Amino acid sequence: MMDELEKRYREYLDALKAHRGRYPDREGAFELDDGTPLDVVYTQKDLDEGFYPDLRMPGLYPFTRGINPTMYRGRLWTMRQYAGFGTAQESNRRYKYLLEQGQTGLSVAFDLPTQLGYDSDHALSVGEVGKVGVAIDTLNDMRTLFDGIPLDKVSVSMTINATAPVLLAMLVAVAREQGLDPAVLRGTVQNDVLKEYIARGTYIFPPGPSLDLTSDLIRYCAENLPKFNPVSISGYHIREAGSTAVQEVAFTLQDGVTYVQAALDKGLDIDHFAPRLSFFFAAHSNLFEEVAKFRAARTLWARIMKERFHARKQRSMLLRFHTQTGGSTLTARGAMNNVVRVTIQALAAILGGTQSLHTNALDEALALPTEDTARLALRTQQVLAYETHVADTADPLGGSYLVERLTSDIIQKAERLMQWVESKGGMVKAIEDGLINRKIDDAAYRQARQMETGTKKVVGVNCFEEPQTHLSSTLKVSEETQARQIDGLRAFKQSRDNTAVQGALDAVSQAARAQEPVMETIVDAVEAGATLGEITSALESVFGRYRPRHRV
Repeated sequence: MMDELEKRYREYLDALKAHRGRYPDREGAFELDDGTPLDVVYTQKDLDEGFYPDLRMPGLYPFTRGINPTMYRGRLWTMRQYAGFGTAQESNRRYKYLLEQGQTGLSVAFDLPTQLGYDSDHALSVGEVGKVGVAIDTLNDMRTLFDGIPLDKVSVSMTINATAPVLLAMLVAVAREQGLDPAVLRGTVQNDVLKEYIARGTYIFPPGPSLDLTSDLIRYCAENLPKFNPVSISGYHIREAGSTAVQEVAFTLQDGVTYVQAALDKGLDIDHFAPRLSFFFAAHSNLFEEVAKFRAARTLWARIMKERFHARKQRSMLLRFHTQTGGSTLTARGAMNNVVRVTIQALAAILGGTQSLHTNALDEALALPTEDTARLALRTQQVLAYETHVADTADPLGGSYLVERLTSDIIQKAERLMQWVESKGGMVKAIEDGLINRKIDDAAYRQARQMETGTKKVVGVNCFEEPQTHLSSTLKVSEETQARQIDGLRAFKQSRDNTAVQGALDAVSQAARAQEPVMETIVDAVEAGATLGEITSALESVFGRYRPRHRV
């Protein structure tokens, strides 16, 4: 058989040489994001170079082809559009609108002051309240955010990190007020602080205490919220910062390893918390590389959980992930082209086996989405789900010579990069030393140069150029939002028992100082009426506020 394959391949090379004599390759780079050249064709030989024996069926270890045997035939991915702006009341209206349009899960965006632990009346909040997400200062804000939304029926994802314990505590308190046992809550809190030091910068405390808070939240959910994902280990922001697909996989999984080890160090059993770990990846436009990336990440995580951490339950080995289409790939020039980009990226996520998906709106390079553009982004998912039949079979690209070779290559490269991180003292040490940032910066610079020189084509920008799109309407957050928010904050403080609040805040500080679990004290503080900024200050009085030695 191999002799026959070799014969056919030699015949092909002769034909290729003759063809290229008449039709040379197009100008441009035929390569992956990290510069790896792509061959003109892939064959059975690429499968026979080590990967093919691991290509088992969907739902079987190491889950390369999917986390369950039927994938989307049983249930489609969750259509979870990321949304939030202005006040809780405004965001509540948008959530209800999206649910009416067929969205199947909520995804909450918070403004920068909320992410950084400042109440809306803080001096550093000026000009930022409600701008890139919803402003949440108090339990009353959280009540309003989910007013009329049954938390026992709708899963809620909250994109929040440094202040994740406080926002989750508020969600728990609101569920109790709705008469629910918090154990019924379904959803995810991002709670991935390590990637904040790498890619986003919305950290508050130093890495050590932040890691303790993350692992304490994992403990709390394992004990009290069994259906809730306590962390969404996020490669999305790493990719948006300019990383390659391989770096996205390696650094994300290495963050995951760090969180698992931190939870184990607190005495948790691997099979008690690991089944609820979740991940979050970007989907960019190199279709086949992206599909291979998702398959590779799933394979690697299964091996890590089984071989390194000795997980026994199959669910502990599953890499379940949310995907968002690439925000950094959207362009203000020729913004209508973004609809096509997002469709292809969403297709990559589906072919790669995502569990939930957000599709960016066409105007997000210019502003937050309007109702119309948000609806179109959701319709993109619905057309893919119900009209294209791409969800009818599990891992439809499985067995593709190209996709299998790319999957194998990403696995090997990501493993080497993870070993390099380990050799530098682990993820926290590598972050503190600025090593991860330098790797990503180098990749981002290379991609920027490719766009400047035209090696990497961006339609409407450096080829087939168009003027910047002027859309008839974009969403604008009112400048009066901060004043309204501060008025509500003031009224909330006047209605509470300040003595009880101070006692609850003291309990938060004491638990942090004694290195004891803090989640229960944070829930108590929220229910006593403490604000997000006050609880953050109580923790900051113990941990301090982080100032990096290296640029982030």
